[in-house]
Amino acid sequence: MAEPKSDTERKFEVKPLFAEPYFRINIADAISPEQVTFIKSLKFLKSQVNHISEELYLFERKEMKSIKKAVHEALDTFAREVMGIAQKLTVTQSWALLNPPGVGMHGHTHSNSIVSGSLYFTDLPNPPGNMIFERHNHYRQIELIVGHDKTNIYNATRNAIAPKKGDLILFSSALQHYVEPNNSNLDRHSIAFNTFVRGKIGSFRDVSELEL
Repeated sequence: MAEPKSDTERKFEVKPLFAEPYFRINIADAISPEQVTFIKSLKFLKSQVNHISEELYLFERKEMKSIKKAVHEALDTFAREVMGIAQKLTVTQSWALLNPPGVGMHGHTHSNSIVSGSLYFTDLPNPPGNMIFERHNHYRQIELIVGHDKTNIYNATRNAIAPKKGDLILFSSALQHYVEPNNSNLDRHSIAFNTFVRGKIGSFRDVSELEL
């Protein structure tokens, strides 16, 4: 009788069930120096840790026309090519953010939104302050520590994105994310926004149709 194989001799396979995407495109060509000056000149209010513009519908300002157009073109691509849906994604609220030296942004998700975005419209400090995405956004009673040399796409608890000037990053609004502290002596500027779908969802025959 043959000896049974050891665990190291038996073949196994690991395949992904689902994936959580983020989308990056550079729209620096749609951003003018005048727009950069305009955004930086906005009135900012102290938020929980950083500063947020008093203007919370920034893309509706006439000064932002070319940026708004480029953002919506990127959203069309994301809806069509990544989400695979026929509906449009339209920006709802949009605002500017300012992280002074030493300041980051706490972990959060975006309510009443499907896809959110971050736009890095001007020069970033060095280091830029990475955007960190977390797998979990709730309390975990049992937390198993993954070996340092065993981290992969299946068990990683967080991933980092290093933004560059002109980058537009789109991601699920339900994803928990935060921004690392600004470890430079320069301000870190960005724009954030939320979106929702426009068009018909559901099915007429299944009496679940809804026009948005």
